[in-house]
Amino acid sequence: MTMNIAKGMELVFGRLNHLKKRLFSPKNLLYTNVGISISLSGTGDILEQHYEILKDDWDRWSFIRTRNMAISGMSIGIVCHYWYNFLDTRMAGRTIGVVLKKVVVDQLICSPLCIGMFFLTLAVLENSSLAEFKDEIRKKAHRLYIAEWVIWPPAQVINFYFLPTRYRVLYDNMISLGYDVYTSHVKHNIRS
Repeated sequence: MTMNIAKGMELVFGRLNHLKKRLFSPKNLLYTNVGISISLSGTGDILEQHYEILKDDWDRWSFIRTRNMAISGMSIGIVCHYWYNFLDTRMAGRTIGVVLKKVVVDQLICSPLCIGMFFLTLAVLENSSLAEFKDEIRKKAHRLYIAEWVIWPPAQVINFYFLPTRYRVLYDNMISLGYDVYTSHVKHNIRS
C-alpha cells in the first residue's frame, strides 16, 4: 500500500513538473503570462465586488465589470511579458546595483505605462469618450501610482534578484492579487 502511494505521488509530481516545463517554456511563456494575468485580474475584481456587496455599496456581482478587468489584465500581462524580457536584456545581472537600477527604471517607466494601459483598455471596453478617459486618468491614476511606489519596489527587489525572467509575471501576479483588488476599488469607486 505504501509503495502504491509513493508511486502515485511520483506520478503526480512528474506530471506537474512536465506541465511547469511546458507552461514556462519560451514557446508558451507569453500565453502562460497572459493567462495568469487575465485570471488574477478577474479574481481581484471578484473579491473587490464581493467586498462592496458586503458593505452594501454594490447590489450584485457584475460579470461585465469582471470581464473588463480581466481583459485589462490581459493587456498589462502582454506589456509585462515583453517589458521583463527587454529589461533583462538591457540590464543583465543580479548584483544589488543592477537590481536597484531595474527597480527604479521599472517604477519610472513600466508602472506609468501599465496604469495608462489599464485605464485605456477599460475606456475602450466601456466606450468612454476621450474626455472621460482623460478625466479618469486625472482623478484616479495618481492613487494607483502612489500605491505602486509602496508595494512594488520591495516586491521587485525579490523578483529581480532571485527569479529567472520566465517566472517574473507569475510572481508579479501573485503579489498583484491584492493590488488588483485595490485597482478595481479605485477604478469603480464612485466617490473618487
